[in-house]
Amino acid sequence: MKRARWIVSLAALAVLAGGVVAATRGAPEPGGRFITDEQGRALILRGFNTAGSTKGAPDTLPELTEADIDREYRDMGTNFVRFLIMWRAVEPQPGTYDMKYLDKVAEWVRWYGERGYHVMLDMHQDLWGNAITPTGAAGNGAPAWATHLDGLPVDTDQPTWETFYLEPGVIRAFDHFWNTTGEHPELMDHYAKAWKAVAARFKDDPAVLGYDLMNEPWGGSVQGPRFETGPLAALYRATIAEIRSVDPDGWIFLEPQAVGVNWGLPSALPYFDDPRNGPPRIAFAPHLYPLPLDLGDDYTADSKEWTDRTIGWWRDNVLRTADRLDAPILLGEFGLDMTRPGAADLVGQVVRLGEGMGTGMAYWSRDPGSWGPYDEKGAATPLVAAYARPYPRAIGGVPVDIRSEARSLTVTFDANGTGPTEIYLPAAGFPDGGRVSEGEATWDAARRVLTVRTRTSGRVTLTITPA
Repeated sequence: MKRARWIVSLAALAVLAGGVVAATRGAPEPGGRFITDEQGRALILRGFNTAGSTKGAPDTLPELTEADIDREYRDMGTNFVRFLIMWRAVEPQPGTYDMKYLDKVAEWVRWYGERGYHVMLDMHQDLWGNAITPTGAAGNGAPAWATHLDGLPVDTDQPTWETFYLEPGVIRAFDHFWNTTGEHPELMDHYAKAWKAVAARFKDDPAVLGYDLMNEPWGGSVQGPRFETGPLAALYRATIAEIRSVDPDGWIFLEPQAVGVNWGLPSALPYFDDPRNGPPRIAFAPHLYPLPLDLGDDYTADSKEWTDRTIGWWRDNVLRTADRLDAPILLGEFGLDMTRPGAADLVGQVVRLGEGMGTGMAYWSRDPGSWGPYDEKGAATPLVAAYARPYPRAIGGVPVDIRSEARSLTVTFDANGTGPTEIYLPAAGFPDGGRVSEGEATWDAARRVLTVRTRTSGRVTLTITPA
């Protein structure tokens, strides 16, 4: 009940701060804007956040080996990772960037790149940073030198980790960062320049797709549209400019305010110019944690209808925001305890949602345990079977419709000559690869990828069934 009360109070805060209920006009249809690779093919990204273990690690690096990545691909055919990095590790002292840390990150990026993955670097934070308490018992992200509590308290006795956000000291730390206090205008500039250092290091790395500017932004004492159109937009504009000064091509991913938007309320993020030459490469990367499940319900008969309704609100509001931003969509986080009733069904529902929206996704997270694909002993959780579905990794045109079943996949797109379409087919359902309805297909059994070459113009519908 404590969890329910705090979440409802935050939702009310978001609304009272200027948020609005879902617009009455119909949501725009998906399509037309997609994250693309170097050939111009539309990418459908599917993978994990790697990893929560980063948060408490002294070196802020995940507990992960190359063999772990191999197993992940073998079991689920993922092609994407949202890789967590920390501001405190990038800039341990003001204006000093730890290149040795970035070189270590580059080693993990190389592991993924050698296996054909796309990497999004995510500047992660929760509760501002671990200096909000003397012992570092909570929080991750910001360095101690950027943490200004002004002597305000942070009570460590909390019913859930999220309630730390309501502590006076945490609110004050955010207020100083957003400069709503008027006392620390330098902090956002430091943050933007830290991103410049990251982009300069990785701009020529072919595995790095782009940069997620801030995980789940929290406005401190400023919430709702005032926050998204004010301090958050100012940070994004400054950071976009810094990144583009060294990297004209990497994708830049923008997250909305987490509170409310994660549950299905609308975002007020404004449009952002991309100063690069050529089409913009700015994408919208919201998270999805349906409110009934965040309140502790299961995805079962009693709450399924209510959960599906909130997912529908989330879909419509995300499409509206993406339309306003003129940006493609990437679902940066979703997840739940896979031991809970209906959890696998919820994963399937979100995968189908992504197919219908033409968007990729990253599950939270790759860590061992009940929320991940493998438990603490290394055994597969129900997530593996739920996530191992056929999907088009790269599409040689503009996607129109994607529909997957256990033993079939249909992909409709308007071909534009950008390259072949690559389709992952899991061993379950496609043990010997797939048969395609048209075009010339090549089967790579080791990667479990069917490469299909079709005509280079006009509408194409590929139906893939087991060979």
